[in-house]
Amino acid sequence: MPQQQTATALVGIDWLQDVVVDVLNDLYDPKQVARGNALAKLESSSSSSSKKKKKIVRKAPAYKGRALVDFDTPEKPGTIIIRTNERALYRVMEDGKAMRYLVAVGKDGFNWSGVATVGMKRKNPTWTPPAEMIKRTPKYAKWRNGMPGGIPQNPLGARALYLFKGGRDTMFRIHGTNAPSSIGTAASSGCIRMLNHEVIELYNKTPVGTKVIVL
Repeated sequence: MPQQQTATALVGIDWLQDVVVDVLNDLYDPKQVARGNALAKLESSSSSSSKKKKKIVRKAPAYKGRALVDFDTPEKPGTIIIRTNERALYRVMEDGKAMRYLVAVGKDGFNWSGVATVGMKRKNPTWTPPAEMIKRTPKYAKWRNGMPGGIPQNPLGARALYLFKGGRDTMFRIHGTNAPSSIGTAASSGCIRMLNHEVIELYNKTPVGTKVIVL
C-alpha cells in the first residue's frame, strides 16, 4: 500500500475513535445522567399526582332526620331494633313500617349485640363514667360520683334509656349526645347515641319494658 494511502487510513481510524469516545462520554457524563434521573422523577411525580387527582372521595349523604321506612320484621310494634352495621335504629310500627333514626354506635372493641329491655329512663341524666373508662381516660376521674345532667358537657345529652338484661343493668344506654357530628359513625364506648331532639321523641314513645334488639 502506498504511504499516502496508509496515512489517510490511519487518520480515518483516529477520527472514528474520537467520535466513539465523544459518544461514550456523552452517554456516561454524570451531569447527563443526573439530568436524566431528575426528569424521570418529575415524570413519575406528575403521573402519581395525576392518579391522585382522579381519585374521587364520596362522602355519605347528609342526614336529613328520621324517616318512615318499609320494615319487614316479626317483632311487635314498639320494639327497638338497632343495626350497628347501618348505624341505624328502627322503632317498629304497624303495617310493615318503622321509624328509622341515624345513630352513633360503639367503636371497634366496644361494640356489642344481643337482646335487652328498657329497664329505666331518665330526663337530663347524670353521667357517671365506669371505672374502666376512668382507667383509660384519667381526666374523667373528677366525675366518678357523677356529672350533673342538663349541662352542655354531659355526654348523655337530653335523655337516656337504660338497657337491662335478666334484671341487671348492662351499662349500655340509648342516649342523646353533646357531639352531634358523631352521628352516623362508630364513635362511642358501646352506647347508642342519638341527636337530642330525636332521643326525646324516642323517650316519649318508649315505655319501660320495651324490647331492644342490637344486631
